[in-house]
Amino acid sequence: MNIALWCAQILLAVVFTTSGVMKSLLPKDDLVARGQTGVQFFPTWAIRLIAASELLGVLGLILPRVTGIAPILTAYAAAGLAIVMVGAMVTHIKLREPKNIAITAVILVVCVYVAAGRFAG
Repeated sequence: MNIALWCAQILLAVVFTTSGVMKSLLPKDDLVARGQTGVQFFPTWAIRLIAASELLGVLGLILPRVTGIAPILTAYAAAGLAIVMVGAMVTHIKLREPKNIAITAVILVVCVYVAAGRFAG
């Protein structure tokens, strides 16, 4: 179970690091062109705030468990990223993008899996 949770955490860390870095550095038009279509509804400051949330979530997914300092924070980080994904799903539903809804749903399920697994033990 622990190995599966670590694999899921690493997968989420890669996904959210990529997304967070892109949202931190690229203009809105470039993000939309690269498939992050949901950002079109948000001002730049909100996109940067989401990016910061994703990047802080990545730190929360990995560092508490690696350092052994407050490991429960990993569960909270995964839960927080799940909330971000719920917002992303709502946005993709508004845009009627079935492919992005499906991708977002999968990421959401992995976030919930990590949160539940780390809260349980």
